[in-house]
Amino acid sequence: MITIIYYVAASLDGYIATQDGGVDWLASYDTADEDYGYAAFYDSIDGLIEGSKTYEQALQFGEWPHPGKPCWVCTRRRFERKHTEVRFTPAAPRELVSELRRRGLRRVWLVGGGRLAASFRAEGLIDEYIVSVIPTWLGAGIPLFGSPGPPENLKLLGCKPYPSGLVQLRCRRKIKPNAASNLEQAGETSPTPDHKR
Repeated sequence: MITIIYYVAASLDGYIATQDGGVDWLASYDTADEDYGYAAFYDSIDGLIEGSKTYEQALQFGEWPHPGKPCWVCTRRRFERKHTEVRFTPAAPRELVSELRRRGLRRVWLVGGGRLAASFRAEGLIDEYIVSVIPTWLGAGIPLFGSPGPPENLKLLGCKPYPSGLVQLRCRRKIKPNAASNLEQAGETSPTPDHKR
């Protein structure tokens, strides 16, 4: 079984970045004495999925921010491979999740951006949401989801406020009893893991 987790920070009005993709507004919450559970979360995942713009932004950080974990970048564009952990793929969301499942991954971080997250949500492929709500009103920018999608009922698993004002929400997608998973509906069977990270 594979779990896709959309772990993201968002402004109070639902934006994950400014219109030009900037995240400088998050800088005041990036402190040495509080990581908001990031280290524990990162240790718990087996791999990452992100879009090309998110990948390009990550390259600007200097040091690669996702060491030691395989990262699939969803794109049809050509990139020079600068890190051994990175794989570029044109696969559709369901096809990619099937591949990661066959590889034996269990917990995968969907990094973003908003349009990629929307495409995964439209397919019912996001199992868990961890959203750090920042008490900032951006007014405009890149939304949490880049396009409209179907209604979805979620179960709140946790709500943790921090002294900085950030509130972290953890929710899981509700699945109707006896309903088959999306991958089972596609006719897939349990794979034999071929790697472990």
